[in-house]
Amino acid sequence: MPLPTLPDPLRRQRGFLNPNIAKFIGLSILGLGIAGALLVVYALIFINPRLPSLDLITDYRPKVPLRIWSEDKVLLGEFGEEKRSLVKLDDIPADMKNAVLAIEDYRFYEHGGIDWIGIARALVTDVLRGSASQGASTITMQVARNVFLTKEKIYLGQRAFGFAAAARTYFGKDLKDVSLAEAAMLAGLPKAPSAYNPIVNPKRAHIRQQYILQRMLDVGFITQAQYDKASKEELKVRAPGSQYTVHAEYVNEMVRQMVYAQYKEDTYTQGFNVYTTVNAADQQAAYLAVRKGVMDYDRRHGYRGPEETIELPSNAEDRASAIDDVMDDHPDNDDILAAVVVAASPKQIDAVLRNGDKISVKGEALRFVASALSEKAKKDVRIGPGALIRVMQDAKQNWQVVQLPQVEAALVSVVPQDGAIRALVGGFDFTQNNFNHVTQAWRQPGSTFKPFIYSAALEKGFAPASIVNDAPVSYPAGPGQPNWEPKDDETPAGPITVRTALQKSVNLVAIRTLDYIGVPYAKDFITGTYGFDADKVPPYLPMALGAGQTNPLQLSAAYSVFANGGYKIQPYLISQITDARGKVLSKAEPLIVGNGAPRVVAERNSYMMTNLLKSVAQRGTGARSNSIGRTDLAGKTGTTNDAVDGWFAGYQRTLATVVWMGYDQPKSLGGMEFGAQLALPIWVDYMAKALKGVPQFDQPAPDGIRFIDGEPYYDNFTPNNGLVTNVGVTVVDAISNFFGWTPSQTPAAPGTAQPAPNVPGSAPGSPGAAPSPSGTRPQSDNARRFLDSTNQGH
Repeated sequence: MPLPTLPDPLRRQRGFLNPNIAKFIGLSILGLGIAGALLVVYALIFINPRLPSLDLITDYRPKVPLRIWSEDKVLLGEFGEEKRSLVKLDDIPADMKNAVLAIEDYRFYEHGGIDWIGIARALVTDVLRGSASQGASTITMQVARNVFLTKEKIYLGQRAFGFAAAARTYFGKDLKDVSLAEAAMLAGLPKAPSAYNPIVNPKRAHIRQQYILQRMLDVGFITQAQYDKASKEELKVRAPGSQYTVHAEYVNEMVRQMVYAQYKEDTYTQGFNVYTTVNAADQQAAYLAVRKGVMDYDRRHGYRGPEETIELPSNAEDRASAIDDVMDDHPDNDDILAAVVVAASPKQIDAVLRNGDKISVKGEALRFVASALSEKAKKDVRIGPGALIRVMQDAKQNWQVVQLPQVEAALVSVVPQDGAIRALVGGFDFTQNNFNHVTQAWRQPGSTFKPFIYSAALEKGFAPASIVNDAPVSYPAGPGQPNWEPKDDETPAGPITVRTALQKSVNLVAIRTLDYIGVPYAKDFITGTYGFDADKVPPYLPMALGAGQTNPLQLSAAYSVFANGGYKIQPYLISQITDARGKVLSKAEPLIVGNGAPRVVAERNSYMMTNLLKSVAQRGTGARSNSIGRTDLAGKTGTTNDAVDGWFAGYQRTLATVVWMGYDQPKSLGGMEFGAQLALPIWVDYMAKALKGVPQFDQPAPDGIRFIDGEPYYDNFTPNNGLVTNVGVTVVDAISNFFGWTPSQTPAAPGTAQPAPNVPGSAPGSPGAAPSPSGTRPQSDNARRFLDSTNQGH
């Protein structure tokens, strides 16, 4: 029988879903959809414009300092509040990546930016421990937080931002070269840079490093053998301020000023890389040579006494505090360390260094300060307990007492073919005195200027064999003023050759030569050819003694003309500048010999001058250069009046180097001090290293040179054919000199030149008119022939 028909309400209730419920759910979904759409619209209209751009991450542009490099890609220095390097991910060593991942986010390559497993693990751990003891943020989340929500960056201490900068700061090496142990040390820094800084807190840094190595082992990033080796490795952390392997402070400051002049404040934030012409090895050799030369001079002139003397408390803690306080006012100077004496006797000095180490000075090392250890020593000179002294270690690691020098020195070395500066040291120590003596110290060049007088004379008929009378001479010095009577340190030798005169740096011969060729001509020739400032070259006879002004950089360019065959070059320091991503912003275009450099003097002139200056370097005042063991060196010593300035300017075909020594406030360097003792040793020490491996260069004689009895002549200025045979030599002088008689003491006829006031070797007076030649020529053909014969073979 058929089933009974149910009422409609009951049939509806047996359906899948109550219509009212279905209606409610539908409306709810619709409402949520509308709300979601409204939220999306709201976000698009009101929130999205306020969200930070993703470009902050995808096109991250942090502040990157100005970075200065040598020509062989050695980092010389940085300028900027934040030390940072941009490094491609592929260029980061695997150990460095794994060290960071092990401690920060070891599943980095297994999640999409949010580590849900890590979050769950951290949540369970925190619940079980009842506190937030474990984080779950990934590196991706940390980057977003740092970029979008805070001003924090990856700071790693010592002004280093990022691991590349930290690797240089702490270990003095590129990031690609760090060891596993060093990578683990660096990876520990982000958590707390001050707490785990290996310079400030070496013990805590070591504990953190060991934990990271263990973590790397636990997650399988390293093997047991790697762990064992790295955990035992002794790390050598660089001291503060010694991040750079080469001392180039004066170079860096010159570069900074040049870049700032063009880019202003962007200089310190845009990551410019400046590539200089400096060679790292040459630069360090120059720094060490200058430092040694200055210290040697200082030692020759005796000990001046402690820098300060304090009372030493009897209480150990108070004593340590007092020593620390006095040390703060006397920072170390590279390898010249401050030390406080705790006990002293004529046989031994015991002292404490800044780091607390105790040292002793005894034996021969006390000779320098023997007088200061005497009971009779004056209070300000005496070395006793509480005295702050300077010490350094010698080659055998023995301690000796030294002192910070008061004298200054400078060295600059350029490539004669294009002017590239290979080394530049502007003073003894930049932190002690940042005045750059290479570019800023305008001083009298002394006898280093004489070669330019003789170069001018060659064009007027002189030759190395020309004879000039080395005899007293007197010149009028103006109304009411005594005559100017220049002198030499040695007794006048009578008639001598130009070659001998230059070898011995004879003043009287240089003055007679200048008087003969004429001051106006010589000044125009020298300034036009060699680049000296006309307003700094005096228009009177003391010019021959270097009475004008120049600086070491200008003098190096002038000597480069001798070295390169007669071409004028312009010294330059910056080869190119790039931005942080390597794009070249500017590039030097130097004038090169054979490619744009102008010829300023005939090749035969520079050849002849090099021939003469080799004599100086081998047999004259520069003979100390023979210790280098080369025969292609040429140069000239220079000492100004009263030994206020000491110079040596010299060259080999590939390098022209100038060294200067003196006081900032001009005063005598000592009665027995000359350029040969002051500047030449520095030049020799530097050039011996800079020329190591450089082939010997023997310049062939160019066209226009003729040799007679071994001496070079211009082919149009030979004996009996236009050569200036002699100057200031009478027949009596010549015969007397030839047979060894006492030379005539009768002065040559005076010229009309009036020396300027306050110049070396001159009497007070006012600059006068240009001089007329005062050399006396032979008056008969017989006398001329006799004098010609005396020229041969000199």
